[in-house]
Amino acid sequence: MQSSSVSEHRARVHREARPFVALHNREMAARWVLLGLLAACVTEAAKKDMLNVCMDAKHHKTKPGPEGELHNQCTPWKDNACCTANTSMEAHKDQSYLYSFNWNHCGGMKDKCKRHFIQDTCFYECSPNLGPWIVQTDTSWRRERIMDVPLCKEDCDQWWNDCQDSFTCKENWHKGWNWTTGSNQCPRGSECRPFKTVFPQPADLCEKLWSRSYKYTTESQGSGRCMQMWFSNTEVNPNVAVAEYYARLAGAPMPGPGAWLFLLAPALLALL
Repeated sequence: MQSSSVSEHRARVHREARPFVALHNREMAARWVLLGLLAACVTEAAKKDMLNVCMDAKHHKTKPGPEGELHNQCTPWKDNACCTANTSMEAHKDQSYLYSFNWNHCGGMKDKCKRHFIQDTCFYECSPNLGPWIVQTDTSWRRERIMDVPLCKEDCDQWWNDCQDSFTCKENWHKGWNWTTGSNQCPRGSECRPFKTVFPQPADLCEKLWSRSYKYTTESQGSGRCMQMWFSNTEVNPNVAVAEYYARLAGAPMPGPGAWLFLLAPALLALL
C-alpha cells in the first residue's frame, strides 16, 4: 500500500506540473522567435545604412539628392548625387581647388587618358552607391574612404589602354608627393615613365593607384556584380542594384513580409 501511495503521489505531481512546463516551453519558444525577429531588424537597419549614402569626406554632401546642373562627365549622377554642381565643374579642371592635384606632373597627360581620371573623380565625389565599401580613416581631410570597390573589367581595361602611353612617376598617387609648390610634384629622385611600365597590367592601375580604393574584377558591365564608372545619363544607374547585392552579402538574408508574419504568428500564439 505504501508503494502504491508513493506512485500515485508522483503521478499526481506530474499531472499538476505539466501545464506549468508547457507554459514555460511556450514562453521560451516565443522569446527565441522574438529574438530572431529583433536580430533581423538590426540586420536590415545595418544594410540600409550602406545604401544611398555619402561618405564623410572633404567635398561630399551629407546626404545624396538631385543636382540638375552637374557638369559634363558627372551628369549621370544628376538625379541623385553626393557632389554639388561646383564640385562637378572642378572635377574637369587640370588642377582644381578640390585637392590641388596636377594630372600633368610628367608633362601633358593625353586627353584620352585624362577623361578616365575625370570620370574617376566624378564617380568618387558623386556616387551615392559606395556604402558597402566605405571604411573609417584617420586623415586631416576626411573621416571615411572607400576600399576594394569591385570595378567592372571593361572600366579598368579601358582606363589602362587609354593611359598606357601617358607618363607618371609614381605607382601610389595617395602619398609621397612633393607638395612644396602647393600642388603635387614628382618626389626627388623619381623618374617619369610610361603608365604601362609603372602599371604593367590593368589590375595594377586600378588597385595600386589610390591605395586599394578599387578592386579589379573579371565581372562585366551589366552583370550586377561590379561597379561601373561609365554609364549613360539617360539610363538607370546600374550601381544601385550592385550596392544592394553587396549590402545583402554583408548581412544575414532578410525574410520578406510573408516570412515575417509566419515567424511572428507562433510567438503570439505561444503567449495565449
